Amino acid sequence: MRARDIAVTGIGATTPLGGTVDTTWAGLLEGCSGVRDVGPDMLQGSGLSVTIAASVATDPATRLDAVEAKRLDRVQQAALVAAAEAWADAGSPQVDGTRLAVAVGTGVGGIGTLLREDDTLENRGQRRISPRAVPMLMANGPAAAVSIRYGAKAGSYTPVSACSSGAEAIVMAARLIRSGEADVVIAGGAEAAITPFTVAAFLQTRALSTLIADPASASRPFASDRDGFVLGEGAGILVLESPEHAMTRGATVHAVLRGVGIASDAFHMTAPADDGQGQITAITKALNDAGMSPAEVGHVNAHATGTSLGDLAEAKAIKAIFGDTVPVTAPKASLGHLFGAAGAVEAIIAVRSVAQEVIPPTRNLHQGNVDPELGLDIVTAKRRGTSPAALSNSFGFGGQNVSLIFSKG
Repeated sequence: MRARDIAVTGIGATTPLGGTVDTTWAGLLEGCSGVRDVGPDMLQGSGLSVTIAASVATDPATRLDAVEAKRLDRVQQAALVAAAEAWADAGSPQVDGTRLAVAVGTGVGGIGTLLREDDTLENRGQRRISPRAVPMLMANGPAAAVSIRYGAKAGSYTPVSACSSGAEAIVMAARLIRSGEADVVIAGGAEAAITPFTVAAFLQTRALSTLIADPASASRPFASDRDGFVLGEGAGILVLESPEHAMTRGATVHAVLRGVGIASDAFHMTAPADDGQGQITAITKALNDAGMSPAEVGHVNAHATGTSLGDLAEAKAIKAIFGDTVPVTAPKASLGHLFGAAGAVEAIIAVRSVAQEVIPPTRNLHQGNVDPELGLDIVTAKRRGTSPAALSNSFGFGGQNVSLIFSKG
């Protein structure tokens, strides 16, 4: 490892495909779907035209102490569950709390608590508001909960950059380690925003898929008939360490974070820049940071949400740097869009991809329905024997662009 490399020593996740990294990875490789009709249990009585979403496969509250779970919003519960798996996977490292930091991003934080307590205020009055409402709804709640659990005193950070929040948290972690401010950072993203309000709001932006007849086929990035994303929830957490710290304690290194890149479009609140320059810049920065050429990247884990404009813009950016031969995969076809957690969960997928040298397939795609305008080599069945380096993209509303490059340790 180079001095600037970051060791990935622990990974944890709770997603629509499974309550752990292993179950999520297995479901992804098998081409499973985590999308279903959640109307009966999450959107009941809302009267929404779309009631499909990708809820987590395992309720995070069932994996925590009952009293603790009651004091946490669902997004905080998910973050703690994923962090527990990641920390155990890393071997529960012994680290001075002043050298341990946390960076956990989220798109909207504890919105479930916010909406529920607002209803309480309107229907039952001020005195019935929970005294725990503020710590449950605040955006830094997931990061704070994780930092308290593990005694992280080197800083607790909360990037809030829509769909790129989790990936941006990983960039922040890399910078903290490289600057010498921390030896270990627990980093990632969490989201739990499947509510009638958020679904209705995304429907009004025309960003959500309305292909509700067959929920499992609704999320179809890169397909010629794609019509939007499917809202999901979950959390992904990585334990990141300096090479020296990981080596000194004899840690198992899953993969290495080689390069990071951030850029902004400064163009539009919800649409990507027409020329894709912000995305191109983020990818280029990640390559330069890694000291790698485009030819050294074995595949691209695309942001690819399934929106018409978004997928096309990303395809242009990928082709501008890699041409049309690099393999591209889109995990959101199986996972749905985990919003603030997406970048972290997909970073974990990239880690597994380079460690096992396999590219997971893009569900709901076959050669007959791939959008010909994209001009990409999209992986529709899992591939083995790939080059041990992967680029993972995360692009968010507001023109937020983040790219990460992982390679074998």
